[in-house]
Amino acid sequence: MNSSPGNLSPDSSAVTNPRADAIGLEGDLAAGPPDDIRARLAQVLQDQRTAFDAHPSPDYRNRKASLLALKRLVSDNHPALVEAINADYGNRSRHETMFSEIVVVLESIDHALRHLKRWMKPRRRRVDWMIYPGARNLLIPQPLGVVGVIVPWNFPVQLAFAPLANIFAAGNSAMVKLSENSPRLAELLTRLSPDYFPAEKLQFFAETGNVGVEFSQLPFDHLLFTGSGQTGRKVMAACAENLTPVTLELGGKSPAVIAPDYPLKRAVERILYGKLLNAGQACVGVDHCYVPADRLDAFVSASREYVARHYPDIASPDYTSIIDDRSFERLQASLEDAAARGAELINLSAPASPLPRQRKFPPHLVLGADDRMEVMQREIFGPVLPVFTYTDPRDVVDAINRRDRPLAFYPFTHDRKLQRFYIEQTRSGGVCINDTLLHVAQHDLPFGGIGPSGMGHYHGREGFETFSKLRPVFHQARFSSLKLLAPPYGRLADRVLDLLIRLHR
Repeated sequence: MNSSPGNLSPDSSAVTNPRADAIGLEGDLAAGPPDDIRARLAQVLQDQRTAFDAHPSPDYRNRKASLLALKRLVSDNHPALVEAINADYGNRSRHETMFSEIVVVLESIDHALRHLKRWMKPRRRRVDWMIYPGARNLLIPQPLGVVGVIVPWNFPVQLAFAPLANIFAAGNSAMVKLSENSPRLAELLTRLSPDYFPAEKLQFFAETGNVGVEFSQLPFDHLLFTGSGQTGRKVMAACAENLTPVTLELGGKSPAVIAPDYPLKRAVERILYGKLLNAGQACVGVDHCYVPADRLDAFVSASREYVARHYPDIASPDYTSIIDDRSFERLQASLEDAAARGAELINLSAPASPLPRQRKFPPHLVLGADDRMEVMQREIFGPVLPVFTYTDPRDVVDAINRRDRPLAFYPFTHDRKLQRFYIEQTRSGGVCINDTLLHVAQHDLPFGGIGPSGMGHYHGREGFETFSKLRPVFHQARFSSLKLLAPPYGRLADRVLDLLIRLHR
């Protein structure tokens, strides 16, 4: 069994994202919505902006109250939220929803509450030496106004409420558009939200058909979109019409690499845990993996053991369903394409076969993949893991750098020099060393992509700053040194300018 990075010469322009097929926006961007949808969205935005303009500088108590209300909405109703997501998926592991969505959201809100006072304080900056003593420079964080949030289906509570924690901490109002694949969750949140927030502060919107395009064209004060790169480009183009600032959280083919010094069994456990969470439907999930050439057989054996121990029956409620029939069929077609082009497929749940009615797709390894195959042409977004072998870390770096910059990178090694090599020689949205996914749950670290995997950051202080205007304010002193350079220009001005030039030589 052999597959090396030498087989990879990917054309990054060909890499697309399967989430475009089911994100709840792709179809919407092809045609305009009915007039009543357009008018309703525009009216909600106008109402929120009017309310904001009446109170444009919410104080600490107001922002704290909004965060506490957000926390109550989640904590009071978490059983219903879990059940709604489960219904939208057909089967979503209750435990996975609890810790990857509910717990993460509550922790992000608590983090904002703990740090809010410090984040809100004006920040002093140094004053240029030419300015007379007594002048001051400040950066004052101020709310932007009304922020739009477009939420995907894969982690809909986390990707709605974690941004809302930052948005409300910064003092804004919000409109949130959910995916067409989250109808029950959208109905639930639309019904619950008025019990915790006035419509002028927060409103949720279901995707009832042609909502997404009009939502993305609203003149928000900022828009956060999470989803596919293909749709992200269209959202960004729509925002450009209004010069709306945009944060894009996209995805890509996030790689893992196991170094020879790292315990193989532990690496397999951590990679497959991250790969199979939510059945691989995660933007930061491991997309493909590089293994030392002499350890491929051991990697396959350890993978079989892991799946047998943790997912002995893919019909179990612990194993999440693929979100819809189209995505399920896409995964099947990608494996058929790989096999037809010469790859070796290993069903880690053998003899279990796919369960179309439940949309349960067995975990697979793909050996011998190359860039002609669909599994290497687009983000996989499912429980399928191409595995490549290597002998030289430089080959791994070259293979990663030939692709679009991914949202995450997962090097497994205890060698500090090798860690630095991988971090310095590659670029990705974030890095998680010796594990997967966990960098996203660090609330004091910003989260965001780079290039095709996204732009901008949120989470923690960086999220607060994304949804704030850090307004620079200069306070002049009683005396202005510019008097020394006022016309009519004479000897004094010449001497001052000569002195300034000499000081910069």
